[in-house]
Amino acid sequence: MNNTNETLKPRIYVACLASYNNGILHGNWIDADIGEDEINEEIEKILKSSPIEDAEEFAIHDYDCFWEAELGEYSGVETVAKVAEFLVEHGRLGARVFDYCGNNLEQAEKMMEEQYLGEYTSVEDYAREYLDSCGTIPDEIQSYFDYERYGRDLELGGSITTLEAGYQEVHIFMEC
Repeated sequence: MNNTNETLKPRIYVACLASYNNGILHGNWIDADIGEDEINEEIEKILKSSPIEDAEEFAIHDYDCFWEAELGEYSGVETVAKVAEFLVEHGRLGARVFDYCGNNLEQAEKMMEEQYLGEYTSVEDYAREYLDSCGTIPDEIQSYFDYERYGRDLELGGSITTLEAGYQEVHIFMEC
């Protein structure tokens, strides 16, 4: 099964801090991919239904289906909505890229849009396809060429970055 294309339904658990600080667990799970305005509306419902009057503050106490992507307890709603949208669009690979970029969404988006070269079963397969597209190795000497070593050298030399996001797949990104 290819995990990069799994359907994600990222969600967050939002807790009312006034309730929490008074020893009461009051909160709810909210789908994180419904957009910033809708998330804010759901948070308002949680705060209005709080057993503590005039509750105004909330925190994200848990999250689900964000895989390697991390959120903080006080991540902003705008950030949550944008990260969720990115993950829904790019699946498990998006989570790996977001994590690789230090949870910097702008960098992760740039990496996916400008540097992504594709999914391969190995770095060797990428090297073979890349060299085949260049047409630089004559057929009569191809059997002497070590594609595995060349692929490893591309990665070690910094020409490409690889990320695994599933069982038998490697995602290749060119370095800028």
